[in-house]
Amino acid sequence: MQRINLLSPRLANQIAAGEVVERPASVVKELLENSLDAGATQLDIDVEQGGVRRIKIRDNGVGILKDDLSLALSRHATSKIITLDDLEAVRTLGFRGEALASISSVSRLHLTSQAEGEVEAWRVETEGKDMSTSVRPASHPKGTTIDVRDLFFNTPARRKFLRTEKTEFNHLEEVVKRLALSRYDTGFRLSHNGKQIYDLRPVTDQLHAEHRLASLLGKKFIENALTIDVEAAGLRLWGWIGLPTFSRSQADLQYFFVNGRVVKDKLVAHAVRQAYRDVLYNGRHPTFVLYLELDPATVDVNVHPTKHEVRFRDGRLVHDFLFSRIHKAIADVRPESETEGASEGGLSVSQGVAQPEAAITEQSALPLANRPVNSTDWMRAPQSRVAVDQVAGQLEGMRSLSGYANDYASSGGYAPATGNEQVDPLTGEIRQTPAPSLNVATGFAGSVQEEYQTVPPLGFAVAQLHGVYILSESENGLILVDMHAAHERIVYERMKTSFYEKSIATQPLLVPINVSVSQSEADLVEENGEVFSAFGFRVERTGLESVMVREVPIILIKADTEALVRDVISDLSANGVSDLLEARANELMATMSCHGAVRANRKLTIAEMNSLLRDMEITERSGQCNHGRPTWTQMTMSDLDKLFLRGR
Repeated sequence: MQRINLLSPRLANQIAAGEVVERPASVVKELLENSLDAGATQLDIDVEQGGVRRIKIRDNGVGILKDDLSLALSRHATSKIITLDDLEAVRTLGFRGEALASISSVSRLHLTSQAEGEVEAWRVETEGKDMSTSVRPASHPKGTTIDVRDLFFNTPARRKFLRTEKTEFNHLEEVVKRLALSRYDTGFRLSHNGKQIYDLRPVTDQLHAEHRLASLLGKKFIENALTIDVEAAGLRLWGWIGLPTFSRSQADLQYFFVNGRVVKDKLVAHAVRQAYRDVLYNGRHPTFVLYLELDPATVDVNVHPTKHEVRFRDGRLVHDFLFSRIHKAIADVRPESETEGASEGGLSVSQGVAQPEAAITEQSALPLANRPVNSTDWMRAPQSRVAVDQVAGQLEGMRSLSGYANDYASSGGYAPATGNEQVDPLTGEIRQTPAPSLNVATGFAGSVQEEYQTVPPLGFAVAQLHGVYILSESENGLILVDMHAAHERIVYERMKTSFYEKSIATQPLLVPINVSVSQSEADLVEENGEVFSAFGFRVERTGLESVMVREVPIILIKADTEALVRDVISDLSANGVSDLLEARANELMATMSCHGAVRANRKLTIAEMNSLLRDMEITERSGQCNHGRPTWTQMTMSDLDKLFLRGR
């Protein structure tokens, strides 16, 4: 029978290194976090062979006292926490006291440091099975340098699992990128095999912060990003979120920081995904760099050895805060004049999924800005180059045609010339209504002369192309609008407003549906009854392991009720919150709005097209249809000049 033995210090550290030191990138992460905790404002990282051969990191922090150098390489030795109270409100990136001991057990590590206030520098290294330390004088400026050579030299099995040099360096570079995004006040210099990769200087203002973002994530991101900075209930969220049309095929441009610590949290991911749900194309992923600040005592960072995961004390509050703020920021985006963005060369944001490989068909940058729905600031802009009299003249010539504009605002629906399909948002019933007869000359044309001193953001319609696209002349060029996609979004937003503002129509079930669940799932239903009742469901617990559905909303009367209830319970169990009922209702309303929107090959009058453009300018999320496709794009005069080689 095997006897119980006490492990040697080196073997114990090597076991711990299995959790902390996965690859060279893990080493860089731990060492850089230590440097940042030491107050460093400049970090120099030199790497050879992807970090396997050598990792050298120098900082200008407070340094380590001579008497503490030996302790620095011991397990469970740290200067960052002392008592349990410190652990429950961690304010530093590191706190476990395992990194240096673990790294030194699987590499040849030398640590040189001169502490603040000391006149001499000292160097420490470990050797032997017991990892005894030796300290000797050295030459070094204030701060610390850690030199890690031959990673995993004494654990060949671990070294076999490393990837190619390029792959390992890509992981290492990603770590540096994340930390550079978390600390704008710190300079980062990274070189690989003698070649400089990054040289990022400390920044203190938003303009230079955006330059750092562009350097790390590419100019496209910052050109297609919205700035967000909101605060409520002791939480502050700030950063940049990408427009829905600037999405990715994979979740590789998503950075979220909690009190300066980069984390990957399923609660956060769920909130962001929910905020983008209505506007993101199928299978695409949003882009964002977001920073959440809150009381350290309300978040537990001691969840995982690598500290990538956190646990919030009030997860639902954090989830709802993130969702509501991001959702509102996206909804507030409206088409805006390109005068500041395109004409003055300022930052702009793009409409449409980027297609780098298609030079001519790539959608151009369209600046969007956050403005109130009823804002008329753009009306006070300089006089447009488009002749308003010319537009008015076109409309005057349509006196005898069926009018549209006046009745559109009062009826709230879109009226084709031969009749219109109106969709009841509560029942889903589609009704045919006759087309109104309006006087165009006294309707829209008059408003053009009296109201529009300048060109609206989406300009004025000039023609319809093949019954599908609206061509509009704007202040800066040509705008093309997919009329079905645009009207689909308008109808959808109006249906949602009508649905959620009124009391939800419900239908009691003649035969209630009994759903067998586990005891814990039945407890969830009982505790989260408001999740169901908010959408017209009446779900009651009838036994230890059963619940009964007695009432459902009319809009979901044909849905698979039992499967839907089970999915909601599963979502509640996994995330603590659920939006499946809202998602299902919105999905049905999106389908209805698609059927109720104006169809392709339907000829529109100039007045109808202009009225549609005006509605787009005041409708939330009008840049995308219900399926996430772009509704409009633009070609500026400079884009057109390039196509025809003008000015060359």
